[in-house]
This record gives sequence, structure tokens and C-alpha cells, in this order.
Amino acid sequence: MEILRVENLTRVYGSGETAVRALDNVSFSVEKGDFVAIIGPSGSGKSTLLHTIGGVDRPTSGRVLVEGEDVYARSEDQLAIFRRRQVGLIYQFYNLIPVLNVVENITLPLLMDGRRVNVERLEELIDTLGLSARRTHLPNQLSGGEQQRVSIGRALINAPAVVLADEPTGNLDSKNSQEIVELLKLSNRRYGQTLIVITHDESIALQADRILSVEDGRIVRDERIRGSAL
Repeated sequence: MEILRVENLTRVYGSGETAVRALDNVSFSVEKGDFVAIIGPSGSGKSTLLHTIGGVDRPTSGRVLVEGEDVYARSEDQLAIFRRRQVGLIYQFYNLIPVLNVVENITLPLLMDGRRVNVERLEELIDTLGLSARRTHLPNQLSGGEQQRVSIGRALINAPAVVLADEPTGNLDSKNSQEIVELLKLSNRRYGQTLIVITHDESIALQADRILSVEDGRIVRDERIRGSAL
């Protein structure tokens, strides 16, 4: 079942002679439960593509449909709700709130949304992420790998339709990087999460179901490595 469709997506920054075409008429679709890796050189448009899919950066033209609904047909308030409820964003820099502990950082999207925390799901996530002994720790009391685990928990707490990760292992050593990838793969399998990951690491890309190669704002290769998780 298709969960994401990108149609003729274009993003231009600036105007006239200084205009930069970060995305150039990009189209593709993703099936529910797929693990997709997006690769390409720096400045190729990978992050712009991810942020446009996630409702963070409005396109110049084209459409993004998640679960059949046009993301950018929403008002700004509706778009904020979409970002909290339907996508989970994971960044290279963990973006944790320094004065909030592990549990508070993970549940922040629910609290901002005025929604009740599903305690059973929270406890399962904390256990799966290996954070049971760290639940009351602040970010500065955690290692880089632990902070990234918290950011993954925050992205998953709402059970989003799509999880988007922008270089999620970029600040980690090889051991922690593989642990984070294994956690993302586990969420992909256990929760049926559709996972889209930007990475420069070929070993991570080769663990995906499908690899999209981006150059100069265009998809230049679309290769399926294995069948989807579902």
C-alpha cells in the first residue's frame, strides 16, 4: 500500500541570477513499511527533499501526499499538527531540550499537542531503546548515542506514518552508528514504520530495502535492494 507520493516536486531558493534549484521536478512513491535510503553528494538536495516531505520546507511547486492527503493543502496550523502527528523527524544534531529529562523529551510532542501519553507505548519504547536506567537524566548527562536514542523515541512516540532521519549517525562512532541503525530497523519491523534515511554511509544505505540516489536536485537512480518489511 502506498503511503507517500511525491509529484513533480521543485524547490527554488532566491530569484533571478542567484536562484538555486535545490529540487528539480522530483517524483517517486513509497510503500508502507519500506526502508528507503537517500544518498548523494553534499548539496545534492537530499535534506531539502526530506524537509519538504516532512512539512518543514514548503515547495515552490509540486505536491507531497502522505496517506493520500496533500501535505501543503493545509494551513500553517494544520501543517504544524501534521508534523507532530504524522511524521517523526530525527536529525544529526539531537535537538533535545536541555532542561527536560529523557521521559520529558520523548513525550514532548504529545504534551505540545495536549494529548495523553500512552504509558504502555512509552515504557515499551524506553525499554527497546535501552534507556530504562536513564529515564530521569538530562541530555548533558547522556552520551551521544543515548541522546540520539532519545531523539528516536521522541520521533516514534506518536506512532507516525513516516519516520524521516537526516544523517542520524553523523555525530556517532561506528559502534553507536550501527546500534542506531539497528534500532531504526527494529521500529521499521516491529511497528511497521515507513523509514526514510539520508546517509553518506554506504554500509547503512545497503541495509535499506531501496536506495534513491540524488544529484543536482534530481533522482538519478532508484534501486530496490530487497522486498519491503511488510
